[in-house]
Amino acid sequence: MSRKLVLPVDEILPTILSSLKRSPNLVIEASPGAGKTTRIPPEMLKLVDGEVMVLEPRRIAARMAARRVASEMGERIGETIGYQVRFDEVAGPRTRLRFVTEGVLTRRLISDPNLKGVAAVVLDEFHERHLESDLALALLKLLQGRRPDLRIVVMSATLEAASVAHYLDDCPIIRSKGNLFELSIEHLPYSPKPLEMQVRDAVEKLIARENSGDILAFLPGAAEIYRAMRECEESARRAGLVILPLHGSLSPEEQDRAVTPGSQWKLILATNVAESSITVEGVRAVIDSGLARMATWSRWTGLQTLQVGRVSKASATQRAGRAGRTGPGRVLRLYTKEDYQLRAEHDTPEILRSDLSQLCLTMRAMQIDPVKDVRWLDAPPDGAMESAGSLLDRLGATGDMVRQLARLPVSPRLSRLVIDAQKRGVGEDGCVVAALLSAGIEPGSNDLLSAMDQGRDQGRDPRLEQPLEQLRRIARPSRRQHHDEDALLKSVLTGFPDRVARLRTGNQLLLSSGASAEVKGQPPRYEFMVAVDAEDRSDKPLPLVRMTARIEPEWLIDLFPDRVREQSGVVWNRSAERVDAVSMLLYDDLVIQESRGAAPAPEVAAELLAQKAIEAGMGRFVDQDKLDLFLSRVEFAGLEPPDVLQTLRELCVGLLSFAELRTASQTFIQMLERKVGVRQLNQIAPESLRLQSGRQAKIHYERGKAPWIASRLQDFFGMRETLRIGQAHTPVVVHLLAPNHRPVQTTTDLAGFWERLYPQVRRELMRRYPKQSWPERP
Repeated sequence: MSRKLVLPVDEILPTILSSLKRSPNLVIEASPGAGKTTRIPPEMLKLVDGEVMVLEPRRIAARMAARRVASEMGERIGETIGYQVRFDEVAGPRTRLRFVTEGVLTRRLISDPNLKGVAAVVLDEFHERHLESDLALALLKLLQGRRPDLRIVVMSATLEAASVAHYLDDCPIIRSKGNLFELSIEHLPYSPKPLEMQVRDAVEKLIARENSGDILAFLPGAAEIYRAMRECEESARRAGLVILPLHGSLSPEEQDRAVTPGSQWKLILATNVAESSITVEGVRAVIDSGLARMATWSRWTGLQTLQVGRVSKASATQRAGRAGRTGPGRVLRLYTKEDYQLRAEHDTPEILRSDLSQLCLTMRAMQIDPVKDVRWLDAPPDGAMESAGSLLDRLGATGDMVRQLARLPVSPRLSRLVIDAQKRGVGEDGCVVAALLSAGIEPGSNDLLSAMDQGRDQGRDPRLEQPLEQLRRIARPSRRQHHDEDALLKSVLTGFPDRVARLRTGNQLLLSSGASAEVKGQPPRYEFMVAVDAEDRSDKPLPLVRMTARIEPEWLIDLFPDRVREQSGVVWNRSAERVDAVSMLLYDDLVIQESRGAAPAPEVAAELLAQKAIEAGMGRFVDQDKLDLFLSRVEFAGLEPPDVLQTLRELCVGLLSFAELRTASQTFIQMLERKVGVRQLNQIAPESLRLQSGRQAKIHYERGKAPWIASRLQDFFGMRETLRIGQAHTPVVVHLLAPNHRPVQTTTDLAGFWERLYPQVRRELMRRYPKQSWPERP
């Protein structure tokens, strides 16, 4: 039996028990290090006859807390104290205090809606607001209506206690200050260096000042952890530190190695799994990147988005508290104090930003309407609920299938995959695929079957063993090793019916939703596939597909005939510059088969031909100068201009190609003229004027300018009156040209020109062109 230290929360234990005797609900706010996780739940065993369940946000926290309490009680784990997390359980018939992850409770509620034998449930570290914790609280509150004796206790170090207490019928709030040792918190100035180099610099700074204790560094994810491990290797070696990773994808043994005391000082590089619930003994310094990888849900693509974001002030407080649990500590924050001040007080609850298919499946299994029957602490968004419900419908989550899906400790998609694989005789391989996809292990290939083959060749990853064994225990697949690739891949398809994709060009895929995506690594060797591991990206225009699985288009027709439809239409043949008729077979919005044949409908073909002609430019088919002149004449005449594009569409009727359009477009101007009335247009805005010499002079019309003509000066001999056209008798600007066709004068007053300017012009022209006739009074 370990020596039981006095902890701050011990002082409030009598108050807690007294409150729970009077009221079934309680909110406890206790500072980091106060001992709430390990002291309050075992004390509650004195108050109740049944079992106490403690919900922890992470598997490592549940395991460590159970071990610590069992040690303090002088027992082995699995006797009075046990734990149950996804894929792992240590408990026995005498177990009364059970530390569990949040999803374990919801699955138990499905099989046992009244939680028989459970007298109290404690929700620990509720400030993290995981989706499962919000769901658990809502279901417990609903259950309390049938079981008023059920006690609900919500605990956290950094919690908006008032809102939770109000939700729990304005229950009491009890606070404990805790006994964090003195913390020195330093905000470092902004650095443009990569994150791993900033961590290395911070480690070296701590090494230079400190001479003992472990260092705990918080990083966003596993990729950043391993980059920092490589960067810090030399610094750690010189200081005698062993570098250990700590993240959710590690095996329990690897996680335990990082958090349990050792003979050598450690540099622990962790994600936020080490942020709360557990005391990592020996830590004297914390390096906080201020970042975490947060899961969100993209409403537009329906895909999960994992993006690195800034943690809240509450999370920063939790991280700093790791350094002051067992002695004075030092905290280096890799961000400025101004940055800290601008951060949100608390992280956004997962229920407001995550995929809700698991939540909705639980509700269906319990026959609860999530809108009408449940009062939420924070109601889930309507769009996310609709999307989750739609996915479950596509997975066939109705009737008995709902309970089958809910039995398995994996996502609804993977549950459907396992169930279908069993029906097809490949249940063992189905369990392997589900374990592989749920474990979050970075595969060596972007092809599902290749990743499985690599695992067989290299020896199965130990991180797969526990999830695989639990899936086998629940699903009970046939142990006969029957390998049928097509049967397995069809089962994968049933779990991802909305993730069908077709290879387009290079690494780009076209998804059945109509969106595009980019596949990671080498392009697949097959045309049709399922995107089994995909996420939206805020920093890139296209979602990323990390793993695919081959499918055949015929499977879509066989498995989902209601999602397949025929559609006839037209497509543009770019090389031939023509419209082709096409008959298509579509799965959702993805073309899975197409054929080209009979002539297309004239109206549809005309629309596409006109659209492509407009994109190519009208100048390829019509004399642009003539078109501009016509439109300028119409504008001068004050007539309603014709719709040029609509006229082009009319011209395209009966045509299929650019070659045919070029021939037909010779009549395009005439078509426009008929629309405005060619006789009226010629009367108001004639194309030419007859001069005294008998010559026809072309009238130039330019938008925003007066109409004008140009001809040799001799052509105007005998003309005194100014030329006028149109309903307003607009004077025509006359460009008088010399014999070399260069202008000598521009005027709208011929009479005035002859009187005032012609004598001087005549002398000049007589000298330059003596053979021409230049009368004094022309």
